[in-house]
Amino acid sequence: MRSASPETSPDLRRATRFPVDFETICEFHPHQEIRVRISNISANGMMLADPIDMVKGDRLVVRLPIVGRIEAYLVWSHQERQGFKFERVIREPDFVAMLYKINSL
Repeated sequence: MRSASPETSPDLRRATRFPVDFETICEFHPHQEIRVRISNISANGMMLADPIDMVKGDRLVVRLPIVGRIEAYLVWSHQERQGFKFERVIREPDFVAMLYKINSL
């Protein structure tokens, strides 16, 4: 019997996601920046509301309040949405503070 890989583990996929409407800047390719709108976020990743020209596995660096710059890679695309996984899990105190800051902007 095969076990689930970390990327498809139900426990990671079911991480609590918080709806947001947050516009920020991502660094994409060397010396290229792009504005994106995050529609939901968790300590493990984020979903963009509007797709950008990327393929599965492509990486970008997203700027988040409190957390700063964090690398993320594209794990799925479907219709007008894209899901990214962060390279590291955002620690709970930083995540809570970040959500508070995003919701107060």
